[in-house]
Amino acid sequence: MNDEYSKRIEAQDLTKEPPTEEPDRQYYFMKKCREIVKKKSEELGRPLTCNLTSFGCQMNARDSEKLCGVLEKAGYELTDSEEEADFIVYNTCTVRDNADQRVYGRLGHLNSLKKQKPHLKIALCGCMMQEPGVIEKLQKSYRFVDLIFGTHNLFRFAQLLSAMLASEDMIVDIWEKTDEIVEELPVKRKYFYKSGVNIMFGCDNFCSYCIVPYVRGRERSREPEEILCEIEKLVEDGVIEIMLLGQNVNSYGKNLEHPISFAELLRRVEKIEGLRRIRFMTSHPKDLSDELIEVMQHSTKICRHLHLPLQAGSNRILQAMNRRYTKETYLALVERIRHAIPDMAITTDIIVGFPGETPADVEETIDVVRKVQFDNAFTFIYSPRTGTPAAAMENQVPPESVHESFDKLLLEVQKTAKSRAALLEGKVMEALVEGVNEQDPAFVTGRLGNNMLVHFRADRRLIGKTVMVVLDTCHGFYYTGRMVDWTSQTGHTRLGKMVDNQWLN
Repeated sequence: MNDEYSKRIEAQDLTKEPPTEEPDRQYYFMKKCREIVKKKSEELGRPLTCNLTSFGCQMNARDSEKLCGVLEKAGYELTDSEEEADFIVYNTCTVRDNADQRVYGRLGHLNSLKKQKPHLKIALCGCMMQEPGVIEKLQKSYRFVDLIFGTHNLFRFAQLLSAMLASEDMIVDIWEKTDEIVEELPVKRKYFYKSGVNIMFGCDNFCSYCIVPYVRGRERSREPEEILCEIEKLVEDGVIEIMLLGQNVNSYGKNLEHPISFAELLRRVEKIEGLRRIRFMTSHPKDLSDELIEVMQHSTKICRHLHLPLQAGSNRILQAMNRRYTKETYLALVERIRHAIPDMAITTDIIVGFPGETPADVEETIDVVRKVQFDNAFTFIYSPRTGTPAAAMENQVPPESVHESFDKLLLEVQKTAKSRAALLEGKVMEALVEGVNEQDPAFVTGRLGNNMLVHFRADRRLIGKTVMVVLDTCHGFYYTGRMVDWTSQTGHTRLGKMVDNQWLN
């Protein structure tokens, strides 16, 4: 795949005007950047380096892989050190206020770095840049930033990078909206064995607390043929697990010229040879169909893990959030899922402290946690986002009351999640080996289909491979276990795994 990108870059003629069509226009500017970077590297007597920090969700992480792909093709060497970098990029998030504050806090450090290294370039991009008032604040108080762009024009990064390298002025390029989807650009994947794949962008739900529809725009789905082609190329490149990404994957395909359901897309993805695992994020409960449940039930590749955000268990609060389902319909949906797929792990998101929420409302949420028995839950304290309806609501909950409710909910979440995890003790399950264990290099860390982690003794050469593991001991939210060679025909279990004609223990 990388050779394909390189050929498209080399085919560009810099003596002519840039192409008008995308993505060829960006390949032209990648080549132009490469010449500028090469010249600057020769002046410094070393390669130019770049450091990129990604904040936020899986879609943000996927965007960062695209940015890194362009940077690499432009001639930069990626580094983990901000202090050593010649170019620093922050791909920001704005779902909660603390994400914004983290960026502002780190910008102070970057200002100090730039005073030490005047040639240092700094870029800010992502969701935070689309938020009202942010650009004005950056232009007023952070003039040392060189490049600012948002979510809608991320595909124009090479063009913007070229402009930044040729200018000493702050460059700001923010689009309010777009209908364009440009995906055929270089990607520097973090993992060689798994990858995210964008299937849609934006959101039409307008939950009253959420700023995503305002910063990511309205829903836009990719054509299924483009998605399938991308996955096939990834599999050819060694990927065995993909995660289909969208703000609400369950509404995928509704706005296409030839509409297609998300369930039908999954059926087609399932048929791709060489692909072992399929995941997806995120599902909105109001759009999860019986057709999708059926596809998940009969699939041999879709992982037994469903992230199904609840946000609140009180019907009054759900209505104020504009979630468009009730506590009862959510519980009924979970019951249908668990009836069809008993081993499905269900995780969720929950917000505490939404305007007007009372202790009785929190008890309704805790009641749902007890009834569903979530395998895990990500609990958040409500964060007002300027421009959303909830930020202007009366009855904002006092912080001391929010923390008391949050702690009470968290205890229940931990209790139910631990009891669910303990049910797997002693079972043999497939794990995708993701890396060497951080605490003990003699161990590796694998991820089960239900998204839980298991640590076990094995050789690092197994990274990127799937193995069978006995889940010996549950430690609440992870397992320790033993790798086995599982032979279903005989029922025998043998410790270790044969790789390259060698037995790894």
